[in-house]
Amino acid sequence: MKYGAVALVSLFIGVGIGNSSGSAETGRDTADTKAEPRPTVTVTETAEAEAAAPAPTVTVTKTVNAKPKKTKEPGPATSFSGEGEYLVGEDIKAGTYKTVGPDSEFGCYWERAKDASGEFGSIIANNNLNGPGRVTLNNGEYFKTNRCRQWTRVG
Repeated sequence: MKYGAVALVSLFIGVGIGNSSGSAETGRDTADTKAEPRPTVTVTETAEAEAAAPAPTVTVTKTVNAKPKKTKEPGPATSFSGEGEYLVGEDIKAGTYKTVGPDSEFGCYWERAKDASGEFGSIIANNNLNGPGRVTLNNGEYFKTNRCRQWTRVG
């Protein structure tokens, strides 16, 4: 709109200059007048630049292979219930275990055996505890426990 106003003002100035200098139509003698240079009016319109299109969105996906944390491989337990039969080296770890004693008034019975036959001849050692106790277990033995509290490895 501002360029249109400049063009309109320039048009009026041009018409005004043309009418004031004299010509055949006005009856004035143009021979006696000095020819002065007339101003040249140049109108320059500058088009507004179009807004640049936004750059396309680029998504970069990187695959990161995180190294998993090393976990301790499950092995034989180092503590176990006071009720059951366990194979030393497979179900429970070899070593010395202790218990705080019986879980009832009938006492805590434990047995080390060379096999799971249940025969009297397979018993290596056994005991009936009325208080705290310890037992050392070796790989390949069977450990039977009844009416005892939890056994915990101490060595």
